[in-house]
Amino acid sequence: MADILGDNGRKTARTPKHWALKDGLVSLVADAGPGGPLPGERALAERFGVSRTTVRKALTELMAEGRLTRVHGSGTFAGAGKVTQRLQLSSYTEDMRSHGLNPTSALLEATVEIAEPDVAALLAVSEGSAVLRLRRLRSADGEPMAIETSRLPLSRFPGLEERVGDTSLYGVLWEHYGVQLGHAEETIETALATPADAALLGNEVGAVMLRLSRHSFDTDNRPVEWVRSVYRGDRYKFVATLVSPRPQ
Repeated sequence: MADILGDNGRKTARTPKHWALKDGLVSLVADAGPGGPLPGERALAERFGVSRTTVRKALTELMAEGRLTRVHGSGTFAGAGKVTQRLQLSSYTEDMRSHGLNPTSALLEATVEIAEPDVAALLAVSEGSAVLRLRRLRSADGEPMAIETSRLPLSRFPGLEERVGDTSLYGVLWEHYGVQLGHAEETIETALATPADAALLGNEVGAVMLRLSRHSFDTDNRPVEWVRSVYRGDRYKFVATLVSPRPQ
């Protein structure tokens, strides 16, 4: 590790080798261009005179930043950058189209389950009521981006399981049930990709993910949906507009 000197000339910290290596790797990424291949770990270790462990740490951080992507069995490639999404109450379909991307959804599961106490409270239904659980794989231009798991009350949306496929859920709710969303409460946390997540999203187990929880309401303030999503941290970032709570 390299020393960092403070203003007084004294040592204040030590820079990890993989951190110093990242600058060299960023230059390689720029030269390769989006989608361009990078040398393997062994070749990079020899080129920069560091261990493969150091190379692996640097590559992992660059993948989390969206600068690199790793395809199992194929190698490491320069990333295409992250999709910047504004936090707003809109559908995934609308979000991707606003970026000029072609959104697709693959329905993984559509099952009816009994509402547990926490889900029943969120959806304002009786405990034990029928709830539709939808699990979908979201892609953009053919690249997997997120896994969404939604729960909606079947007493309010009868037959919904037969209408949901690769179309926008919010579009179906409006066209068939006259439901217009009014507001939502959303939280964002970091998480690590599970083996199941990695298999569906095409990234590595333990990769950095963004986990979203959204509680949506209609214009009459009635609960509509409770959804948990995991987004690829190397391909997605969110931006929000902040307003002062007090007049200046």
